[in-house]
This record gives sequence, structure tokens and C-alpha cells, in this order.
Amino acid sequence: MKIRRTIILRRQLTSRFFSTERQRRLPDDGKVLQHFLSDAQSPSTATTTSLQPYRGTFHIKTYGCQMNVNDTDIVRSVLFQAGWQETLQEHDATVLLTNTCAIRENAETKVWDRLKQLRALQRKSSYNRNAIVGVLGCMAERLQQDLLHDNLADLVVGPDAYRDLPRLLNTLLDEEEDQAFNVQLSLEETYADIQPVRRSKEDVSAFVSIQRGCANRCSFCIVPFTRGHERSRPKQSILDEIQQLHFEEKVKEVTLLGQNVNSYHDTSEAARLARPHQDYRMSNEGFRSRIRRQDAGYFFADLLAAVSDISPELRVRFTSPHPKDYPTTLLTLMAERPNICQHLHMPAQSGSTSMLQRMKRGYTREAYLQLMDDVHTILPDVAISSDFIAGFCGETEEEHADTLSLMEHVRYDQAYMFAYSMREKTHAHRTMHDNVPEDVKQRRLREIIDVFHRTVQAKNEEREVGRLRLVLVEGESKRSQPGNLRWHGRTDQNKRLVFAVAEDRQCWTDDDLFGQAGLLKDQIPKATGRIVPGDYAVVEVTEAKGHTLRGKLLWKTSLARFEASGLSGIDRDSKERAASVTRQLSLPTEPSARLVQC
Repeated sequence: MKIRRTIILRRQLTSRFFSTERQRRLPDDGKVLQHFLSDAQSPSTATTTSLQPYRGTFHIKTYGCQMNVNDTDIVRSVLFQAGWQETLQEHDATVLLTNTCAIRENAETKVWDRLKQLRALQRKSSYNRNAIVGVLGCMAERLQQDLLHDNLADLVVGPDAYRDLPRLLNTLLDEEEDQAFNVQLSLEETYADIQPVRRSKEDVSAFVSIQRGCANRCSFCIVPFTRGHERSRPKQSILDEIQQLHFEEKVKEVTLLGQNVNSYHDTSEAARLARPHQDYRMSNEGFRSRIRRQDAGYFFADLLAAVSDISPELRVRFTSPHPKDYPTTLLTLMAERPNICQHLHMPAQSGSTSMLQRMKRGYTREAYLQLMDDVHTILPDVAISSDFIAGFCGETEEEHADTLSLMEHVRYDQAYMFAYSMREKTHAHRTMHDNVPEDVKQRRLREIIDVFHRTVQAKNEEREVGRLRLVLVEGESKRSQPGNLRWHGRTDQNKRLVFAVAEDRQCWTDDDLFGQAGLLKDQIPKATGRIVPGDYAVVEVTEAKGHTLRGKLLWKTSLARFEASGLSGIDRDSKERAASVTRQLSLPTEPSARLVQC
């Protein structure tokens, strides 16, 4: 792949913060290579092995979405292979990187504050005075050379130029240049051949990028201008990465990532040869797409089916989708595969048809509600999350009321709600006026948040309390204390569930409780299992606190055995069977270590 690289390197005779005598940026502190090899706190030493000579240490801080987290893992891999090592201590770093978000003004404000703080700390000698300060990601792509003004940054790299990081850093270190940047967007870059390196190998879940860029061009959105045109990774490279995560790194859940993830379309030569013709309908009635796609290749439902086939014990999620790309084929696949999670993100943005037209969303309120009806018919136990913007250009009180009524009708399980923040380069910036007063935006946002909190509480009390949920255990909760241990995990519906465990973490297993016919044993033996992160566990929901649930840990199991038990359904027979099992176990309402035994 040929990507034209744009670099501006400028030597400054006078620096605002530093003297002109920069020489090399590695500190002259008497340390040699072995000091750094022993001191650097690299979270993944097994993957830092490189044939390149040691260059120094880097620290990276990440803001923004899941895609940025995955991009940070890509940057980590690129730098490791180039001879760099990661440190978790900022003051030890040769390079201080910040991976940024540009979706809203508030996100950028945090980055500006961080850059000023880093320079202030350098002036006070709290940090290495010669450390390189670098800005990566969407804010780097949006502002480009503006970030180099006032000497707040030395390095600016856009999301499609991470492969160039080692060369840019070498230029700054070896050629005594003051600033460098590469913000060239690509029509092809997907980093498909780079194995991301996660910060913690202990995490039971992982993000996997399947697509980059976006072609939707919504009026309010900066993403197409910071991440470029939509392009998808080859299917096989995605499957290879997930197989390594599951079988070698013991990851139990993957989330497929893309700016418009369900529009995934692998049109590589191998894909077109394997699937020369497909009658795959991406959009539903009432939804309009800007893209005309060829029939050949693999579509999102093909990829999702292949990922779910990797292992029956691997849970699969995906985000962030667009409502226009939920064909019946995809919904039916989700209903048929127990390891594809029953959670859909359906970003509405507004409940008003006139507002949706100004936002260039490609659907009406009526089409969106019809899709919701179709989803609940095929997936009756699904959880729905959404995004909402308060105070977009020209929003009237009537349009705002339409959003509130949509939320009342759908009753979302999770929502991301924000006041509108105009972004340069967008369609709205070029053609509209940000004319809703800030106090009105904030009042409407509060009303949106209030409706969400009220409806999600009522819905969870109605649908969750008393249910047996399969939870992927993540570990100890932040509020856990000695003598009152609390662990947490996520349900199939992506709801956080907190539960008590015993000090020794002992708990029942399937074999402890159930006989060969799947019936509960008459005599319940002493627990023989021990709960650990990465286990699947059956938890009875006892309380709803907004969109967070609390419950009692019953036993550890497997995804396949829980599905076969028939305890997960929402039909009457499943509910009665689950209630019978709970009664026979005779557990109290409030979790206690003595009785819960885990």
C-alpha cells in the first residue's frame, strides 16, 4: 500500500520553553540500557521483543471511544516492534503520547489542558525536560499544525499514520528537529497485519477493529473528516486475531468495532472470489443509504456468523452501528446464536422527523419505530442503547418533545446523551447556525437524562428483578471491601451486575447442583468451585439501581450449559423453572458470604 506521507519538520532558533541546546532527547542521567529494561513497566513484556535497537520509553494516555482504545493497542504494537518500551509512569517517559477525541468541544478541552499541564511539569523539572510530547488520533487530524503552535506539542500524528511513528520519532531524536507531523488520511489503511497489544493481558474482554472511517456524513459529525472514508478489513485477518485472543490470551468476549460497524463489507480479492454474488440487503424499508455497494464479498452477517463459530464459549458484541444497516438476516442470526449478545446499539440522535432530516440521518421517526418493533419481535429479550443530541441547530420545543416521547416509547436500557457542540468542517458548520442558546441546550439535556433515568429504572424493576442472568465475571468491584467482597460482570444484555462473593471465592458448579437429566439434586453438596475472572456465572437479579443491577451469585457454569438449561428465556416456562431453582436453593434476599458460599 502506497500512502503519501506529509511531514513538516521545523528547526526553531528559539524555543519558548527550552534552550536551543537540545542535542539528543534521551536524558543524560547515567542510565544505560539495562536500567531501562529493568525499570520500564511494560504491561506486555512477552510482546515487546523486537529486533530493533532500544530507543527509549513511551507513555500513552487515551481519551474517547472504544476505537481509540484499540488504536492505542495498535500504537503500542508498532512502537514495541521498533525498539520502544512502555512505561506506566509519565515522568519516566522519553515520549509522552496522548490519543485524542474530537467528537465534542469538551473532549478537546481536556486534551488542551493536558498539553499545558505536561509543559508546565517539564518546566518545573518534574518530568524529563527533553521528552517528546505527541498528539495522536482524531484531534490531531482535525487541528493538524495548529497543535504545534505555542510549542504545546512536538509531534502530531493522525489515525491513519501510526505506522510512521517510529520514523517520525527517530527524526526528532536523531536529527535534532523540533517538530514533526503526519496527518495523511488513507483510502486503504486498516492495520490488518498488525496484532494489537493490549495493556493488560488479564482483561477477559477485548476490542477488535473490523472497519475504519465512515461514509454517512451526518450533518453534526466530524468523524468522516478525522478518520476518513469507510473501508473494511479482510475477514480472515479478523478471524485470525480473534482466534489468538480467545485460544492463546484466554479472552472470553470480543467487541467488533467500527464507526459504522454493521455496514462492514469485505471486498478484497479473496472475498470476491469466494462470494462473487450475494443477495444481501443491508438497509430496511424507510432507511436511505448514501453508498451503492457491489454484491460480491462478505457482509457483516457473514463476519458475525464466522466469529460466533470460533467457539461456543466466546461471547460476541459489536458497536457502533447505524440503524439503517439492520437487515432481517442480521437480526435472525442473532436470535439463532446464543453467543452473540442480546444487545443492540440503535443511535436515534433525535425523535423528530424534521430534525432527523436536518441531521441527514437517512430515516424518519416512523421508520425507526418500525425497526424497533421488528427487533423486539425477533429478539424479545434484547437490550437497546442509543445516542441523543440536545439542542442541534434550529431545534424547536416541539422537536425536543418528539425526542422525549420516543424515549418514553422505546424505554432504552442505556443512553449516551449530550448537548450539541458544533464541529468545524461538518455540514452543519458550513450550512447551519448553532442558534439554540446554551442554557436551553442544558435544560433540554437535563430533561432527556431525567426521562432516561425514570424509564430505565422502571424497565429494570419490571424485566430484570427476579431473573437469572448469565454474567461474564470481570473481577472485584471498586466498592468491594475486606469482609464484604463485591464482584461484578456484564450480562448478555451488557448490563453491569454486582454481586457478593465469599472471602475464599468458593461457589457451586453445574455438577454440584444438577444431575445427568439437568434436574436439581435433592441433596446439595458443599461447593467445589472457585470463582475467577473470566468465568461465566449464574446470578439472580435482586435489585435495580438505574442501569446497574445487583444480585446473588448462584453457581458458575459455561455459556453452552446455561443455554441448554432453559433458564434464560423470557417465556413463562423458563421463568417458572428459574423461580423453582431459586426457591430450592433457598437463598436469602440479601447476599451473604455465609449462605451464598462464593
